Amino acid sequence: MTTAVVITTYNRPDALAAVLEGYVRQQGAAFEVIVADDGSTPDTSAVVEAYAARAPFTIRHVWHEDEGFRAGAIRNRAVAASAAEYVIFTDGDCVPRASFVARHRALAERGHFLAGNRMLLSAAFTQRVLTERIPIHEWTAAAWLAARLRGDVNRVLPLLALPDSTARKRRPQRWEGVKTCNFSAWREDLLRVNGFDEAYCGWGLEDSDLVIRLLHAGVRHKSARFATPLFHLWHPENDRSRLAENRQRLDALLASPETRAHTGIDRYL
Repeated sequence: MTTAVVITTYNRPDALAAVLEGYVRQQGAAFEVIVADDGSTPDTSAVVEAYAARAPFTIRHVWHEDEGFRAGAIRNRAVAASAAEYVIFTDGDCVPRASFVARHRALAERGHFLAGNRMLLSAAFTQRVLTERIPIHEWTAAAWLAARLRGDVNRVLPLLALPDSTARKRRPQRWEGVKTCNFSAWREDLLRVNGFDEAYCGWGLEDSDLVIRLLHAGVRHKSARFATPLFHLWHPENDRSRLAENRQRLDALLASPETRAHTGIDRYL
């Protein structure tokens, strides 16, 4: 199956470079990368162009003007720009292991979306990784255990690799805790629910909204935990001033059978 990795970013070119380095080193999987840029300055374009020139796969840069947090909209644009059958969503501050794309592809199953987890790096360690260009995407489990003992990372259990099994589908209706920094779905399912709902303003819950509408449409949750961990670089907390409003919107969705976003991906098709 053809696969696209959609990487959302905003004005953090050093982190994006570390992330793209991880994708350049992926093992055994054919895919394209689309950098979904939520209005960054030209510094980000320069990073994308540099990696596009050396990557063994296609890297495209999809950008829109900076009008505040509009991650849903730029992700919709990115999916619309690709014809890939399967889409992996992640963020421009989440460094992948070398097996990340291959494991998402191996676990992919019709009628399901995949949701994985992450390990959080400390602020000080993140600064070292970016300043010294430490290749954490190549680290062994032993190196991560040492980092955990130093307090550089919050946990190492996600590194435990478990095979595919029916246990991964034991909570098919679960939406709580699913984050689109480690998420994948079939493009046809994303189009069926009209992608992300762009009515969400500011940070918060637009990913939960997508997952709930997929569940309403009959697409089920399959866990990618203990298979597709990411290394999440530290960043300050996002502005949450619109979170209460977004929560009201999500509560209304939970009480309805709605499947399609009113303002979604069909704007770009």
